[in-house]
Amino acid sequence: MSALIIILIIIAVGGVLAALARGLYYFASTNNATQSGEELDQLHLKQNQMMFARVKWQAIAIILVVVLGSIAAASSS
Repeated sequence: MSALIIILIIIAVGGVLAALARGLYYFASTNNATQSGEELDQLHLKQNQMMFARVKWQAIAIILVVVLGSIAAASSS
């Protein structure tokens, strides 16, 4: 059971890193974008979506770490 949770934690951390990388890409794209308002609005929307995805994956990873800690504490006593 612990091995499965550790694998899920690794997947969640990968999701955090992927969302962070995509968010940074969209953030860097706003500096290079032309000054058209519609294009900048789309880039800002993508930045917000990636920020939400990052927070979601971080929450999942934290919950899994808490579950793993609970399992480890229960098995040691």
